[in-house]
Amino acid sequence: MAMDDPISLSDIEEIENHDQNILKKHVMFFDRNKDGIIYPSETFQGFRAIGCGYLLSSFAAIFINVGLSRKTRPGKSFSLHFPIEVENIHLSKHGSDSGVYDKQGRFVPSKFEEIFVKHAKTHPNALTSDELKEFLKSNREPKDYAGWVAGFSEWKILYVLCKDEHGLLKKDVVRAAYDGSLFERMEKEKESKKKAVTSNV
Repeated sequence: MAMDDPISLSDIEEIENHDQNILKKHVMFFDRNKDGIIYPSETFQGFRAIGCGYLLSSFAAIFINVGLSRKTRPGKSFSLHFPIEVENIHLSKHGSDSGVYDKQGRFVPSKFEEIFVKHAKTHPNALTSDELKEFLKSNREPKDYAGWVAGFSEWKILYVLCKDEHGLLKKDVVRAAYDGSLFERMEKEKESKKKAVTSNV
């Protein structure tokens, strides 16, 4: 599935009526102090907040910030602090992706539906592990190794954290991941469980 596939007129209408900043919403959860800049420490904190361990959170902070910082800071000098500017997050879109975000970071409804129409063969509103692998493979652009790794990492983490007891990654969960509301929900659930454990001690 190429990122540059033409967008239909119906998609354009839906995009115009949709939140223009959905990609920003997707990453704003990790801007922990809401200053428009995401530092590696904030990425780490965000991953810890949704239930990731120290090792995965550390890896994610390095991988994401090192990979995206320069892309979101056009015309600015290199920084060892590896900040990501939320306002320019659309500039960091990698290749070999689903096309659910367009080049401006807007949500393309038909591309989202296409994921499940084409790949959810066992259950119409969920992906199995094998179906997710098939989906990622279908997105691969020739020799776009960085895009392959980025796509695999994003979806693998989502699957591991959010699959249900039957090993299914449900459509509503994926939709919530795209607009970032999933992360807020996961953080609240983690806090609730922590409070419940504390109250029982």
